[in-house]
Amino acid sequence: MSTPQSNDKHLWVSWDEYHRLIERLALKVHESGWKFDQVLCLARGGVRPGDMFSRIFDVPLAILSTSSYRAEKGTVQGDLDIAKYMTMTKGPLSGRILLIDDLADSGVTLMKVIEHLKNNFEGVTEVRTAVIWTKGSSAFKPDYQMQELPHNPWIHQPFEDYDGLRPHQLAAWIKKGEVSA
Repeated sequence: MSTPQSNDKHLWVSWDEYHRLIERLALKVHESGWKFDQVLCLARGGVRPGDMFSRIFDVPLAILSTSSYRAEKGTVQGDLDIAKYMTMTKGPLSGRILLIDDLADSGVTLMKVIEHLKNNFEGVTEVRTAVIWTKGSSAFKPDYQMQELPHNPWIHQPFEDYDGLRPHQLAAWIKKGEVSA
């Protein structure tokens, strides 16, 4: 299946492009010389990049769930919810943390999570941020980013196909994929 043409209002991203952007972002962080002790990714959009960074840099992965897109099928931003607990395998969150998300849209999520970390995790000594995309509308400038998007397009990430897919539709979905392959 081919990816539709991108424009100022819509950025369409294929799986291959998505993975290359994450790899290039990881290279950018590496080339900066900054060493971090742990990756903290924001679920859901930061989970895939966070997983890849954790593997590439061979550091523990922590996952913190946040949610701000609620209304209009996820296209209108609402109040930010930050989970009370985060998932991680190695002791408390501490040291130098690379906070990863897929994008800085308004920037509010990243700003509030950094504030949350400073207020609740005294062992954290430094937090830097990495995102694939930063929209022009963002009030926050991440430490590392791959693409700046001044026109604030809606980003159609490759996994969005699953947002409307339900279990009872899987057989037809798989068959459709086998036919087009």
